[in-house]
Amino acid sequence: MGHGKYAVEPENPGKTCKARGSHLRTHFKKMREVGNAIKGMPLKKAQSYLEDVLDFKQAVPFKRFTGGCGRTAQAKQLNAPGSQAGWPIKPTKYMLDLLRNLESNAEVKGLEVDRLYLNYVSIQQSKKMRRRTYRAHGRINAYMSSPCHVELMCTEESDGVKKTDDADTKERRMLSRKKIAQLRLKNQLPVGGGVN
Repeated sequence: MGHGKYAVEPENPGKTCKARGSHLRTHFKKMREVGNAIKGMPLKKAQSYLEDVLDFKQAVPFKRFTGGCGRTAQAKQLNAPGSQAGWPIKPTKYMLDLLRNLESNAEVKGLEVDRLYLNYVSIQQSKKMRRRTYRAHGRINAYMSSPCHVELMCTEESDGVKKTDDADTKERRMLSRKKIAQLRLKNQLPVGGGVN
């Protein structure tokens, strides 16, 4: 895995945990689709989703790299274009390993694992690895593999701002802009939204 610089730095490092994999020997295009499928999911939900992919209960939608990808009825649930989806086993196993690593990094950092969600997933092409294949008439062609780099970040979900139950603001929200302007002219409404 190794140490290195991430493509982005988190906004709140205290509430964020990271994991990365470099030169992973799995297809970049398939790994990109797996990463795109789990982006934005809660960590636990992403793990259970990928477990279902390994059991062929759910599929990964193929949205960008669709050449040669088959169609399946499971893709209709995912709104995949052209019902194209698949079950990329090797990239899914790599991604599950990285998610486990991310979870243990979060536990070491003291974050609540149940409140983590994947806010950053980056899949990038790595340097191609070279082999050769033998063709007719004594020729040799390149037989390249396309490994990838993966970077993941999880952030702890923060508590949202609660809505006020102020009767005055609720009443003002019900009025149209024209009505508010008329009331302001008659000095029945205060000017501005500040606190008195």
